[in-house]
Amino acid sequence: MDIKELRTDFAGLKDKYYFNFGGQGILADSVLETIFDTYKYVEKVGPFGLKINSWVNENIDNVKSAIALETNSKIETITLSENVTGSCNIALWGIEWKAGDEILLSDAEHPGVIASIKEISRRFGVKVSTFALVDTLNQGNPVEVIKNHLTPATRLVVISHVLWNTGQVLPLKEISQVCHQYPSKKPIQILVDGAQSAGLLPLNLPDTGVDFYGCTGHKWLCGPTGVGFLYVKENLATPLHPTFIGWRSLDFSKSDLPFAPDGSRYEIATSAYPLYTGLAGAIALHQAWGNPEKRYQRICQLSAYLWEELNKIDGIQCLKNSPPQSGLVSFYTENPSQLVSQLENKGYYLRTLAYPSCVRACVHYFSLESEIENLIKQIRSMV
Repeated sequence: MDIKELRTDFAGLKDKYYFNFGGQGILADSVLETIFDTYKYVEKVGPFGLKINSWVNENIDNVKSAIALETNSKIETITLSENVTGSCNIALWGIEWKAGDEILLSDAEHPGVIASIKEISRRFGVKVSTFALVDTLNQGNPVEVIKNHLTPATRLVVISHVLWNTGQVLPLKEISQVCHQYPSKKPIQILVDGAQSAGLLPLNLPDTGVDFYGCTGHKWLCGPTGVGFLYVKENLATPLHPTFIGWRSLDFSKSDLPFAPDGSRYEIATSAYPLYTGLAGAIALHQAWGNPEKRYQRICQLSAYLWEELNKIDGIQCLKNSPPQSGLVSFYTENPSQLVSQLENKGYYLRTLAYPSCVRACVHYFSLESEIENLIKQIRSMV
């Protein structure tokens, strides 16, 4: 399947130039139809009964299998959630915090995660430290920066795999090694916000060595909103306990109903199950075009092209001084909000960021060179 053939399945791309995959992807028509058809099927069979309940369990297994395949993980390590923030909250609140524990996070984390950490600090007397990661975009070693900020009281390091503002890709395996080998009072664990990675980067989550990795399905995977997932490393040095609990958390094969032995222990209760079918369909659609390595290679080619052309425009300065290693291309301009507003009026969808104050454009593997060329023409005429 070539790119143009693939794009015929995306009606949302026909009337706009879309560069906002880091905010939310566009649903393929086939995925949307699958969701609709599944809702109709549930109502036809009966929304509650033996047959549909069996289908629900099969549907959950199918989407977890699709996620596990995309991330090179075992299905047992996958927990379904609503979004990446929900996934991160499962990890953040499942740790047994003690007064004096420390959380170390970067200066490039999403406000939703930061807000949760602030509340944990307030409730449990946990110290929060922040290290400068944005400054390492063009120089410096993020691994060394993290290492230099660890203390014997550090319990958790919170980072993003791909920084949502600059597009920087962090070396997770090296970071994990530094944290796990540090002589702290208790084992240091790593929580990764993977909002910008699933569907963009080739992922092998066990190989990264991280303890917790939260993702969402509605960005680069172009799945429906309302479905995310959390990867929890096998054989954690310090256990992660369920916080929100429901019937899906339990093992019904045993009379005393203990927590499930797999990722289901962090799930709660009834969900919008047809959305699971949608995410599985979206993942299958991407894999039909090419494996994650092939998709990532094209994303990098397109982002490098966009980066090169932006650098030729007077009044534009890209944050990164070399071609990006992700699909996020951020750049400075005199009035970011005005530029984004003017572009959207012309059918070009980008976004502004507050820190650093800039504009972010995102290219996917099915973006077109011609779309980039037209965007460059528009920006050149506006700055």
